Amino acid sequence: MALASRILSRSRQIYATQAVFSRDNAFSVRTYAKDASPPALKGDEMLKDIFLDVKKKYETVLSVFKREKITIDPDDPAAVTQYANVWKIARKEAGLLSDSERILNTINVHTHDIPDARTYLLKLQEIRIKNGLFDEIGAEKLMFEALEKVEKEIKKPLLRNDKKNMALLLAEFDKVNKKLGIKKEDLPKMEEELELKVAKIELAEMKKDVVEAMETQLKREEFKDEKMPDVRTLDIRSFM
Repeated sequence: MALASRILSRSRQIYATQAVFSRDNAFSVRTYAKDASPPALKGDEMLKDIFLDVKKKYETVLSVFKREKITIDPDDPAAVTQYANVWKIARKEAGLLSDSERILNTINVHTHDIPDARTYLLKLQEIRIKNGLFDEIGAEKLMFEALEKVEKEIKKPLLRNDKKNMALLLAEFDKVNKKLGIKKEDLPKMEEELELKVAKIELAEMKKDVVEAMETQLKREEFKDEKMPDVRTLDIRSFM
């Protein structure tokens, strides 16, 4: 089922690198300093342990979804909140990453060896789009403008190992944060908003998958007289 595959996908993501290279946490535009590469896995025994651990975590998450009811309705804020809360319970019991941690780790995996600031920002943009997230506050545009200002001042492309000039960029990012009203104390609320956005996206994808599956089923001769049920009335626990 669609939900089971999503659970497995999230369970696999726990082995993304745990390094977080933001000095000001998840959503600040100062998410920039280059950090160490993730440690390499060693040998078949390590891979076996990883597989068994992922399997255990997957089963833990699945058990949570078997006992917690969700409503497949991405247009209902209450249903979206409930789905996000169920995932929060599942992550806590299974030791999975939050969506913000997952995205930060994805960023680290794909950017740790990028040498220049511009390519890094472009990769951030690509990751945001692939995760179905919108830059509603216009942070990206301001970050690129800040980079343009610094590179114009130093008269060369900005490299991430250039500590002196990276400090100039980070100072510009502080101004961007201030302009956007981003404060460190607001980050937990912003994380929660991200969780809800991801939950809404996943519910929409799940609804699409379920409707397509039911439409395919109703095309079969033995179901031609059946009426498609409203996906909101389905209790997916019966199918897990």
